[in-house]
Amino acid sequence: MAPVTSAPGVRTAADAASVPFLRAPFHRRSWSEYGYLWLALLLAPFGLAYAVATVSLGAGLGVTVVGLFLVGALVLGGRGWAATYRGMAASLLGTTVPAPAPYARPRGFWRSLGAPLADAAGWRALLFLGVTFPLTLVAFVVSTTLLATGLGATTHWAWSRWLPLQQAADGTLHRGAQLGTDWFVDTPPRQAALAAAGVLVLLAWPWVTHLFAQLFRVLTRTLLGPTRASLRVAELHASRAGAVEGAEARLRRIERDLHDGTQARLVAVAMQLGEAREQLAGGGDPALAAELLGTAHTSTKEALTELREIARGIHPPALDSGLAVALETLAARAPLPVAVDTAGLGDDDLSPAVEAIAYFTVAELLTNAAKHSGATGASVLAARRDAALVLRVRDDGRGGAVVSGPDGAGRRTGLAGLVERVRSVDGTLDLVSPAGGPTVVTVTLPTRTRQ
Repeated sequence: MAPVTSAPGVRTAADAASVPFLRAPFHRRSWSEYGYLWLALLLAPFGLAYAVATVSLGAGLGVTVVGLFLVGALVLGGRGWAATYRGMAASLLGTTVPAPAPYARPRGFWRSLGAPLADAAGWRALLFLGVTFPLTLVAFVVSTTLLATGLGATTHWAWSRWLPLQQAADGTLHRGAQLGTDWFVDTPPRQAALAAAGVLVLLAWPWVTHLFAQLFRVLTRTLLGPTRASLRVAELHASRAGAVEGAEARLRRIERDLHDGTQARLVAVAMQLGEAREQLAGGGDPALAAELLGTAHTSTKEALTELREIARGIHPPALDSGLAVALETLAARAPLPVAVDTAGLGDDDLSPAVEAIAYFTVAELLTNAAKHSGATGASVLAARRDAALVLRVRDDGRGGAVVSGPDGAGRRTGLAGLVERVRSVDGTLDLVSPAGGPTVVTVTLPTRTRQ
């Protein structure tokens, strides 16, 4: 079951399982990661110097107004370093890390003076520069040593003939690598053994490099990307905005329905009653007056029906008896057979907002099943799971349902609108709809809304 909600984890193209072991030394990923170590080595001294200078100047000049401006600018400058390393990670490590929320300068001189010093993203970037300096040195030295050793040992047989002669303890001369006090690689068996050892080192090199690259990926995501709290705040802002837009759209629809439907019908009733009164007062045809009164009476009942439908769209009367009764009523009115199971709902102590969202979500899903999926039947399950309300709507339609984004006018419709509505109370919506069906939508809502 794939959640529609966003997840902070990032799956990259540099996954270890995607690279065959024997082809790793020749794979693009290995050389991209090694290139990252080269660039990181070039930047690491300057990054460390920048971080140390920021901390040192902050300790020495932080008591002055000019010093606060300078140190604040240096802290914000850490965001530039973070952007550089995020770009390197995206191009060479295959890991895309979103940028943290941009710095918002507050109003007022004193607030804008001290606000940069509290910029968490800048300080986390400076911490990254400090932490990665020793890691960069160790990673580059180890990786380069393994690569050079593997290449040298594998090709020793070809270039050792040009090495200078060396004299052993017994007076004999040898031309080749010296291992130990008096052991030289200058015979075919020894050359073959050294080449085999070099192949093993070359096979180990990309995986050691990959290990260091993974450490850089983790540090980049942890220190240079948005925190979970900031992601959650951004998600809540988006969901609240979607909920507000949805509420405004519903208000406009209700206003349009009242203006174009009920109001027009009541105006017609008033005109019919006025014409009937004129007929009766002026000695006109009683049959025509009776017909006008009958038409007005029918129009009045239709207007009352429309008002009840509009009121049901605002707050369904069935919810006054609890969510279980409301879902049963909703199933009875559905355009297709619906089986409802509310045995696991327990005591209905849900907040009114959650009840309304649950009701309208199920109503929308059943409407979609009837209109778009070609389903012949559906089922609704409502149950309590600890402190959560779980709704599962299943239909036997053709499947293939997806959550699409806003349309060209920026409106959220269909399943996307349901996702926004559910997120507005910190809920989740999971959709499983393979081609050919069935479609199963699972909605998890908190039993009480957060204040």
